[in-house]
Amino acid sequence: MTPSLNNIPQEILENIAYFCATSEFLGPPSGLTPLVATSRWTYHCLSVKSNHCLFAGIFTSKFDVSVYKRRLGGKTDLSNACLSQELQRRCLCLKQIRQKFGCRSSGVERSEDEDGDEAGPFTRDELLLRAYLLVLEDEGNNVRQLREYARMDEWLKEYWFGDLGASGARRALKGDEWPVQNEDTRLAMWLFWFLLKPEEYNQADAAAWRALDILKVYALGAHRYPLTVLNWTEFVPQSEPDVKPIEYYSKELRLAAPALSSPAILSFITLASQLHQQTNFLTPSAPSDSSLIRDSDFTEWDCEWARCRSLGGNPADACLADTFKPGSIEGVWEGRFTYTEFTSYGNLLSGGGPSVLTKSVVVKHHQTWKIREHHLLACDALRDSDSKPVPEENPHLLSLGDPLRSYFPAGTQIRETSDGLKVHEPGKKPLEYHAAAKLTRARNGNDVGHVDDGSKSEVLDIIVTGEGHSAWGQFNLAGRIRPCDGLISLSKDYIDGDRGKWLYRGYLVGNINGPLAGRWRDTVSPVTSRGYEGCFTMTRRRDQ
Repeated sequence: MTPSLNNIPQEILENIAYFCATSEFLGPPSGLTPLVATSRWTYHCLSVKSNHCLFAGIFTSKFDVSVYKRRLGGKTDLSNACLSQELQRRCLCLKQIRQKFGCRSSGVERSEDEDGDEAGPFTRDELLLRAYLLVLEDEGNNVRQLREYARMDEWLKEYWFGDLGASGARRALKGDEWPVQNEDTRLAMWLFWFLLKPEEYNQADAAAWRALDILKVYALGAHRYPLTVLNWTEFVPQSEPDVKPIEYYSKELRLAAPALSSPAILSFITLASQLHQQTNFLTPSAPSDSSLIRDSDFTEWDCEWARCRSLGGNPADACLADTFKPGSIEGVWEGRFTYTEFTSYGNLLSGGGPSVLTKSVVVKHHQTWKIREHHLLACDALRDSDSKPVPEENPHLLSLGDPLRSYFPAGTQIRETSDGLKVHEPGKKPLEYHAAAKLTRARNGNDVGHVDDGSKSEVLDIIVTGEGHSAWGQFNLAGRIRPCDGLISLSKDYIDGDRGKWLYRGYLVGNINGPLAGRWRDTVSPVTSRGYEGCFTMTRRRDQ
């Protein structure tokens, strides 16, 4: 009898198919295609329409899934059909990026790109969003597929810095016009930071300096590129971004990318340090730095994920412990703040073009912060002086004050104690905030007392206090953290001299090893007007 695949039992045929599909890790399971097309029997046994179980197994061998499942708290059942469908989407996405679709001069999607390849089924914003999600859910496989197969880092360099790059940034600067900020550029800037390898840029490369100019404009152009998607002056935002849902794991997912300012600032400071050969402990380490020791539970990007979900849903209902990991800013931080000459910045506010920034000298000063976190817990806050529950619609018992003073109500007195803070707002009962360090020790010692460690809504409010010093002198720090997106707002008050009061706003980018990045602003300009601003980055002292 002539040997035939038709005589092989389906179970054995599936094992052969799995080996063919996964023997090459990178990219789509192209090794499976010839086997499936061999005969009607193999097609019947192995096609994606008839064997979801096989393709679900292929998916889990090429992509990471456990982080997504953990974040949904076991509330979703990812069936074989679901994983099989997601495999097809991701392979199409990777192939489309690999073809460099979206890096052309036109912002209009076409059926074919300039090389004659099919453009693919995804618009550029969906491509970027799916790539962004792959990074947020990475456990080692996702980023390898993006970098090594799809060549996403090359795609992004062309997108941002190429003469015909789809961001339009290079062409805009040539005409002394401001590059655009939209959903595309927000996602692309985050991806650029996630995949950045500073060592690939060197002083002798003119393209590296052109890249630095583009990043400089986005990082320092505070009047054009806001730090937040939602109005930073509102502690509880009154509006929601307009979000187009995508189908993800066979369900509708609503996400909005954070503003591009934080990754632009991190990329600018990191690349400037690289090109000026000033790389040291004050320079933020890019996420691609393999020397960083990541957490074994892959929780590094949990807050970024929660922030996107909050911005894509109802920000007013966001949980603080989701968008900011309690205790994550506690400790000693070192970094730098930058500023441009006041006259030059005034020219920007008067309508000057980006050339004002690219030609300006950026001054950098080192600074050190020593930060302490203090938490208002639900079990303490949700009762008044008569031990009656406080209405759930008003969980923030400390009123919402002036955003230029980190949202503290006027006249609020804060007294630091050995256990935390005593906070007294005029006309209200004093509130007790517990020191984060003491709560952590209580949990680790299983003596949690008043701490309900199982409740994600346990922490209702966080006040940050601290002190620091820079070339300008010593200062005190005090601020709050906005629940909807984890925005950290700190008032910086110099102790001596006439250095004044400044407002620092920023985000922690990463839960474990991440830097703090954002912008400072003067507090003299009214909150409704554009002020004098610069950027800053801070990294945790590595000998802690």
